[in-house]
Amino acid sequence: MKRLLLFIAIPLVFASCQKDKKEGSELKTVDFQSKTFEKKTTLPCKGDLCAEVKITVPEASAVPVVADSINKKIFNTVRGIVYFGEKPYNGKNYEEIMASFINSYEELKKEFPDETLGWEAKIDAKVDYTSDKVLNIKLHHYTYTGGAHGYDGNRSLLFNPETGKELTRKDFLKDEADFKAFAEKEFRAKYKIPAGAINATGLMFENEVFDLPQSIFFTPKGLLLYYNTYEIASYADGPKELLLPYDQLKNYLLIK
Repeated sequence: MKRLLLFIAIPLVFASCQKDKKEGSELKTVDFQSKTFEKKTTLPCKGDLCAEVKITVPEASAVPVVADSINKKIFNTVRGIVYFGEKPYNGKNYEEIMASFINSYEELKKEFPDETLGWEAKIDAKVDYTSDKVLNIKLHHYTYTGGAHGYDGNRSLLFNPETGKELTRKDFLKDEADFKAFAEKEFRAKYKIPAGAINATGLMFENEVFDLPQSIFFTPKGLLLYYNTYEIASYADGPKELLLPYDQLKNYLLIK
């Protein structure tokens, strides 16, 4: 009888430990602190014609593995934006990225001393939406390294808040093809595009086929499809966006 009670007690103790462990883990959430990094050229500047970089990002902490995953993704995204040339710099931190950007400007300035244009790179990232299933970081960026105008845009970084793993479309869409068909219908309605060629009104979808944007944001009101400048339209037309309320997405979303 004692042996029987012992065998019964072990699973109960194990279950209790597992429950305590799970409840304890639920209390651990990632914290964020805004960090700003700045650097400016040491070469003489003529008024506003200079070279400078300013990077503001949310730095995750409190849960090491989760925070590390999020911080690495943010950093790699910034590294893929703040650079000059054919490929991103091999910097290992924000200071090295900024130093490489400024160095590129100074080398070009020495080669072409009469060049009067300044350079600029700005990153402003923040936690824009949170839920039990989604952590959405919005990254606004602007770069100018010469030419008629600079380039700015928004990037959406989506994470699982429990693991820090980046979310892909298959993680939050039940069926991407079905969702795309629904989104196209709503997109055509908003921008008054008749049936037939999607580019009939001057858009630039590749191969005349509607596609989802590179950046999809979770917002308190719904899912925001955001097309950056040049993604599907000219610079003059600017970015395009479509907000789809959550009450219309019950058949399409796995999480929100």
